[in-house]
Amino acid sequence: MAHRAFQTVPTAFSSAPGLHLRPCQLWPTTSAAKGRPVSSFSPAHGRRPGGRIRCSAAEAEETLVAVLSKKKAPTTVKAIVTVDPAVDISLSRGLDDITDLLGKSLYMELVSNELDPRTGAEKKPVGDFAHRVSHGVDEAKYVAEFLIPKDFGEIGALLITNEHHKEMFVKNIVLSLAHEKSDHVTIDCQTWIHSKFDSRLKRVFFTNKSYLPSETPSGLQELRKKELELVRGNGKGERKPFERIYDYDVYNDLGDPDSGEHLARPVLGGNKKFPYPRRCRTGRPPTKKDPKSEERSGSFYVPRDEAFAEVKQEQFTIKTLKSALHALLPYINSADDNERGFPFFTAIDSLFSEGVSVNLKKNEGWGKRFVNAIPRIVKAVSDVDDIILRFETPELMDRDKFAWFSDDEFSRQTLAGINPLCIELLREFPIVSKLDPEIYGPAESAITKEIIERQIGCFMTVEQALKEKKLFILDYHDVFLPYVHKIRTLENTTLYGSRTIFFLTPEGTLRPIAIELTRPANYPLTKQWRHVFTHLWDATSTWLWRIAKAHVGAHDSGYHQLVSHWLRTHCAAEPYVIAANRQLSALHPIYRLLAPHFRYTMEINALARQSLVNAGGIIENSFSPGKYSLELCSIAYGLQWRFDMEGLPADLIRRGMAEEDPTAEHGLRLTIKDYPYAADGLLIWSAIKEWVTDYVARYYRTPAQVADDPELQAWWWEVRNVGHGDKKDEPWWPVLDSPKSLVDVLTTIIWTVSGHHAAVNFGQYHYAGYFPNRPTVARVNVPIEEGEPPERLAEFWTKPEAELLRCFPSQSQATVVLTVLDILSSHSPDEEYLGGTFEQPWATDPVIRQAYERFSSRLREIEEIIDKRNRNTSLLNRCGAGVVPYELLKPFSSPGVTGKGVPNSVSI
Repeated sequence: MAHRAFQTVPTAFSSAPGLHLRPCQLWPTTSAAKGRPVSSFSPAHGRRPGGRIRCSAAEAEETLVAVLSKKKAPTTVKAIVTVDPAVDISLSRGLDDITDLLGKSLYMELVSNELDPRTGAEKKPVGDFAHRVSHGVDEAKYVAEFLIPKDFGEIGALLITNEHHKEMFVKNIVLSLAHEKSDHVTIDCQTWIHSKFDSRLKRVFFTNKSYLPSETPSGLQELRKKELELVRGNGKGERKPFERIYDYDVYNDLGDPDSGEHLARPVLGGNKKFPYPRRCRTGRPPTKKDPKSEERSGSFYVPRDEAFAEVKQEQFTIKTLKSALHALLPYINSADDNERGFPFFTAIDSLFSEGVSVNLKKNEGWGKRFVNAIPRIVKAVSDVDDIILRFETPELMDRDKFAWFSDDEFSRQTLAGINPLCIELLREFPIVSKLDPEIYGPAESAITKEIIERQIGCFMTVEQALKEKKLFILDYHDVFLPYVHKIRTLENTTLYGSRTIFFLTPEGTLRPIAIELTRPANYPLTKQWRHVFTHLWDATSTWLWRIAKAHVGAHDSGYHQLVSHWLRTHCAAEPYVIAANRQLSALHPIYRLLAPHFRYTMEINALARQSLVNAGGIIENSFSPGKYSLELCSIAYGLQWRFDMEGLPADLIRRGMAEEDPTAEHGLRLTIKDYPYAADGLLIWSAIKEWVTDYVARYYRTPAQVADDPELQAWWWEVRNVGHGDKKDEPWWPVLDSPKSLVDVLTTIIWTVSGHHAAVNFGQYHYAGYFPNRPTVARVNVPIEEGEPPERLAEFWTKPEAELLRCFPSQSQATVVLTVLDILSSHSPDEEYLGGTFEQPWATDPVIRQAYERFSSRLREIEEIIDKRNRNTSLLNRCGAGVVPYELLKPFSSPGVTGKGVPNSVSI
């Protein structure tokens, strides 16, 4: 879990203008348990590599802080601080070595929970310097001893001043009675401690116990207040890398107008034309050519404790993705490479059998880092720049090389692929656009009753099919149509508005029956053009159908990446993280509930702004919308995003894919019984809701307690009015006025960053790695479009396969996307999964501890249920010859590209 730091100004603790505060977690163990971590859960998921200490619930009965409060005489307490020498770069520097030798490396102070009864002020902290006692390959240790007065009371916090010239990475701090065999308390830090030469503000680590604002111990009340005032910053100046200030800004750093007009992009957020969630404020100066845009030079700031922890294994880390992006950008920006397509399907297959030679131009050493970071992909190196990339065979291709060609697989993936969030029940006919017909042409769809009935044959009429809920639609018409002409001005890409109609067969599978592609009117130059493609049995219709499916696949890929994935999980979640850190104290139980679900989100989002969704980045170069990608994302946010529909049940009901039924499991009856995403997702959703209900009930028993909690109300107010400020006046925002409403809000947030994100992210390589299955771009128009040169139609008749290949991504686009998808689909070795990590503050409360144990056990049961479903031969959307089983919502995973696992947070 990424930890948080704070600032405050209690004069009793420091003569400096403020303190850094840091919530931390104390973990008590009995002496019998020393030297061995114990977990209530599977070792594969219960301990983070190089990180936190785990123990069983039974071993958490007594704490050192409680023992100290009972002492009747002064007591000596010893603190052992463990740091990581691999990242504590100051240890090898001369000035800091001298500091260590003099014994003035870290100054530590213990803080009491109680006020001084004589003065009514905070008790004076007990302080001492920690001395370095060892320096090994894996860790270095520092030791300090404190003489605690008999009337000191419980330890409420621990302050640290780093006397080094460089920051240090502190793993943990162990407190124990110095001369007795006793319990000890482990403070699990996993954080950077800034140098006092960067800031005189101290770092403070709190104990495990959570407190509502009204229940805060007297000795911590002022700290709690001041930390929340100062962690917000003043909204001025450029943020420095060591700071921990949480503030908001619009997305004004995606473009780079000073480097060229072609890299200028509009500001997203803060205006009616392009509404958008807010990001973390950096405060860099404006660009010269556009005062509303921010310079991209310098750091893409995130508060220091939101940054990725160090993982020493040569496997996935955040640096892997950064190295890959920097190394590949020169490659994809080559115009020749962007135009070169694949001449044959066997050339596509060779990416997995033989590999492709890539010249990674020298770029500040990124090429070498790329080679070292991704041994899974890099198969041969001739020198620093020239490498052979040979990609692992995606599971879809490995199971059935020709599955992508099948209409059945095309349909199945709308229910069990990586974008199962867009299929909807067709509830009205004829289909009518909401766009202005004066601008875009006739509003009524060209898909007629006769076309549908010709495809469903003797099954039923359209009216019967609507009544029996047999017709479904994938509708990318209105969201894409306004951008068709803009995108067609770009090179090597094209776009249509599209509608795809599916019929639900008696076997419970979908069958695509019609695809409509539309080019809007462009008065006075052209009128609206549209065509309905169906799967007939003549050769021409069959090939046109395949080309139309490729266009729909590109539409679905773009919408998936920009909206289902980036917008609804990464982008929408960042305001929750910022608001929580600004308004909820580290001592607040709701902060401690949410903190594991915010781990690394801000860091991965900053990296995306740097190299993925920025002007000229991976998304713009590899997906159909090109430079308009984030504009389209903004339009979708304005038209479609609403918090009350982000929960899974509400989303299913909104799309007509389920309806409320008190007699059904989870209170919902699915419209398509065999809908793997919905069926498995509801298991995860219900488990999360039960856990959150138990947790909230521990602290809030009446509506008044929720309504009168100032920190909780300030957090939610800020999420709505600032973080999602462009939608602050919408009537659908929930009101936090009861434990039930709080449970609903928290469950929606946790589901979004865990289950929803896992469903749209970790299967990307399995399903989109073989890009004919999910092309990210359609590069040419369909050959029969009005206005196309006659020779194109002649070429199509002569060699239709070549026409389909021209539609697919270029060789450079495919190589870049494959590399990025491999990384994005990969689980880090230090990943923390839903239900698999026992957070330390929960262990000291038996009610919370037992509730979390039930939650974890339920998730283990869900794994077994999903496995059983995947073996059920009657569930054709997840079981069958060559069918990839649906495992994206199986809670746990090993590291790497596995196609399963539900992490706590949006961490990649």
